[in-house]
Amino acid sequence: MPGPLHGVKIIEMTSVVLGPWASQMLADMGAEVIKIEQPRGDSNRTLGASRNPGMAALYLTCNRNKRSLVLDLRKPGARDALLALVKDADVFFHNNRPQVMTKLGLDYADLKKVNPKIIYCGAYGYSKHGPYGALGALDDSIQAVSGIAMLNKLLLGEPRYLPTIVADKTTAITVVYGILAALFSRERTGEGQELEVPMFETMVNFVMAEHLWGMTFEPPMGAPGYVRLMSHHRKPYRTLDGYIAILPYLDAHWEKFCKLTGRLDLLEDVRFRTLADRVRNIDDTYSITGEIMATRTTKEWLALFDKSGVPTIVVNSLEDLVVDPHLQATGFWQTVEHPTEGTLRLPKFPVNFGSTPASIRRHAPRLGEHTEEVLREAGLSDEEIARLTANGAAMTAEQASATVAKGGD
Repeated sequence: MPGPLHGVKIIEMTSVVLGPWASQMLADMGAEVIKIEQPRGDSNRTLGASRNPGMAALYLTCNRNKRSLVLDLRKPGARDALLALVKDADVFFHNNRPQVMTKLGLDYADLKKVNPKIIYCGAYGYSKHGPYGALGALDDSIQAVSGIAMLNKLLLGEPRYLPTIVADKTTAITVVYGILAALFSRERTGEGQELEVPMFETMVNFVMAEHLWGMTFEPPMGAPGYVRLMSHHRKPYRTLDGYIAILPYLDAHWEKFCKLTGRLDLLEDVRFRTLADRVRNIDDTYSITGEIMATRTTKEWLALFDKSGVPTIVVNSLEDLVVDPHLQATGFWQTVEHPTEGTLRLPKFPVNFGSTPASIRRHAPRLGEHTEEVLREAGLSDEEIARLTANGAAMTAEQASATVAKGGD
């Protein structure tokens, strides 16, 4: 059975991770995604391990289930070719600053003239309606301005970025549900619309869901910051031979924890009687838990708390994830054969649909691999395509490869 988005056509003009990963999720769910790239290609084509130029690891993990079309929008005819693709598309998605799209003649007003029912989604640093609207941004910028980096200062003594591109990926997920909601609305109303998904606002919404805390009220009833998360003791616990993650969070968890560890005295301690008490005294709660966990091996604790209901799990490294028994049993890691890159390991789409499963149907494309095919489907004649490829407005895979090899753009 095809995925739930089978029949939805998406034109993607994005690069790096935010846009490509978002559109890959939509493609995994069955949408037809056409990736428009500039002559030098998505910058992620060069990042990470690679067997061939332009097909590096970070590109391969964000661009499956797509077709690649190269257009140089600085050249005559390229914009018209793109608009021809838009005529029967459901979604147009970009992650350029809005000023760039206006300059290119590709903002919502331009595309709406060609396709009034288009869902037009722009994802970029800051809403165009505010004073930061013309600023460029990448994940680090947004981690800084959204408060994430400074959260780490409270724990580590200096601002630090998280070692994952949390702003890019959280915004990507927001793009996905925004586009899905717009498509659902169009099914009801028949009308397209413009979506703006700014990274800054998305991440402030993400961070402050729990950290607004005392400033939820006006006037404030305390400082911002969810105190449990700001404890220096909040981390995996050392055992006799490694680490373990355990969180006896709810009152029922805490009671079971105290009984299984033989620490019934803690049930009578006024610092720990209720969840609210334990959060108010979070450093003591974590310290006591840590002292207990240090007395046995990881394996012993896992066996003791098995089926207890107390959240308890191993602490995986990145290497461990590849061989994690649960991920292996659920088929999370998919082995696929790529026509030029050989055998690849890829994560499957995480949502398990009962009757319309997501799937990996297409390999991540070579730069310009589908240029002629996609333009022909858009109604361009062979003569028109030949003119575009002759003047560099469009490029085939062979032309794009030669251009990149020469260091051109």
